[in-house]
Amino acid sequence: MAYVNRNDAGPGAGLPAVRGGRGGRGTDAVTGVNLLALRSHNAALVLDLLRTAGPGGISRLELAERTGLTPQAVSKITARLRTDGFVAEAGRRASTGGKPRTVLRLVPEAGHAAGLHLDRDELRAVLCDLTGAVVGERRAPLDLGGGADAVVEAAAAEVEALLAGVGAVLGVGVALPGPLDHARGVLHRVTGFPEWDGFPLRDVLAGRLGVPVVVDKDTNAAALGLAVGGGSGSGSFAYLHLGTGLGAGLVIGGAVHRGARTGAGEFGHQVIQLDGPLCSCGDRGCVEVLCLGAVRRGAVGEAARVLGVGAANLVGLLDIDVVLLGGRTVAAHQGEFVGGVGAVLDERARREGVEAGVPVRLAPGGARGVAEGAAQLLLAPLFGRGVG
Repeated sequence: MAYVNRNDAGPGAGLPAVRGGRGGRGTDAVTGVNLLALRSHNAALVLDLLRTAGPGGISRLELAERTGLTPQAVSKITARLRTDGFVAEAGRRASTGGKPRTVLRLVPEAGHAAGLHLDRDELRAVLCDLTGAVVGERRAPLDLGGGADAVVEAAAAEVEALLAGVGAVLGVGVALPGPLDHARGVLHRVTGFPEWDGFPLRDVLAGRLGVPVVVDKDTNAAALGLAVGGGSGSGSFAYLHLGTGLGAGLVIGGAVHRGARTGAGEFGHQVIQLDGPLCSCGDRGCVEVLCLGAVRRGAVGEAARVLGVGAANLVGLLDIDVVLLGGRTVAAHQGEFVGGVGAVLDERARREGVEAGVPVRLAPGGARGVAEGAAQLLLAPLFGRGVG
C-alpha cells in the first residue's frame, strides 16, 4: 500500500458511520473529496498497524516510521482515533533517549460488524469485533426461495439478536449466491431463484435494521476473509466454494477481483460438456451441474475431477498461486476433493513441462468462513485491506 505524507493528513475522517458511536464529524464534510480520501487512507494505515501490533501496542514514533507519515500527522490521527474510542493507551515503553514513549493499542470492542451468510437452505450470522474475532454467532434454517419478505425478516431477526446490547455497530455484511450487483446491492437472477432478479437487498435490509449494509457474493466474501486473515498464504489465489452450488472468489494482487460489472467468479457456469445435462442457469454441461450431479450419485472422485477441470481452466487463464477449496460438500469429502483437484492440476503441469502444479489446499475457517468474510466487507476497508 502506498503511503501519503501530509501534515494535514488527518485524524480519521472517512471512517464508517457507527451506530451508537461518535462517527465522523461535520467539519470533515466541507474539506473536499480528495482530502477526505487522503485522510481516510492515512487513518487506515495507522489503524492497520495498531491492529497487527495486538494488545502490546505500538508507539507514535513507530507508527510514523512504518507509515512514512510525519510525527505531527500521526499525532493528529491518533488523537482523533482516541477521541472516537478506537484507540487507547497501553502503557509506556523505554526509549533510547529522553522520556519513555507512550504506547497505543486498538480497542477491539470499540466497533463491531455483523456478517450474514444467506445460503440456499441455511442462515449463519456472526458478530466480529474490530480485530475480526468472532464474539457471537447464530444459525437457523432458511428457504432462499421462500419469498423476499420472509428471507429479509428472518435475516433481520437473527442480526438483531446478535446486535442486542452492542453499542457501536459499523454495519452488516451480507453474503449470498450470485450473480448480483455488489456496488448497488441489487440481486440479479440468483441461480435457481430467478424471482430475486432486481431485488434491492442492501437498501431493504438497511432500512429494516437501521445500520449500513454491504452485499456481496458468498465466494467474494470468503475470499476477502482469507485475504485479510492471511489464510491463503498468497496475494493471488482462487477460492472455490462447493456447497449447494459452486462459485469462485478471486483475489489478485491482494484485492478481491469483482470485475467491471461485479460479475467475476461465476466459476460454476463455465460449460465443459456441450451436450451435458441442463443446468439451472439454462446452459448445458456446466461445471456446477456435472459436479453436484456426481456428488448426488456418490461418485465423489468424478466430482473432484470435474472440479479439477474447471480449476485448471482458471489456473490457465489467471496463473494464480494457489487454489483453496471450501463449502459443505468439500468439507464432507476433504481428502477426495483436495487430492482429485490436485491430481488434475499436476497432470496439466506435466503436459506443460512445469515441475509442479498449482498447490491445492483446504481453506481455513470452516463452516463460518463465508459469514466471517461477510463481516470483513465492513471491517477490511476500515484498515485498508483487501480492497482495490
